[in-house]
Amino acid sequence: MANTPHELAEEFPEFVEKMSSLKVTDKHFAKLANDYHDLNRKVHAAETNVMPREELAEIDLRKRRGALKDEIYAYLRAN
Repeated sequence: MANTPHELAEEFPEFVEKMSSLKVTDKHFAKLANDYHDLNRKVHAAETNVMPREELAEIDLRKRRGALKDEIYAYLRAN
């Protein structure tokens, strides 16, 4: 896969250093970031037909990724 859109560093460039630090020092944030990374890969694979999914399943993945991104943003702002 080439460039995968929606990486956390691209989504939240103002928090790149903070995310790097939290991935090492905060187990909860590390899990959130890892879960986001996994979901993002699944969405990208579906969108590029590497691993095609039914339309509703792909939409569900996108919704889950969006909700997780919102949770990560709230976490970054609070910590």
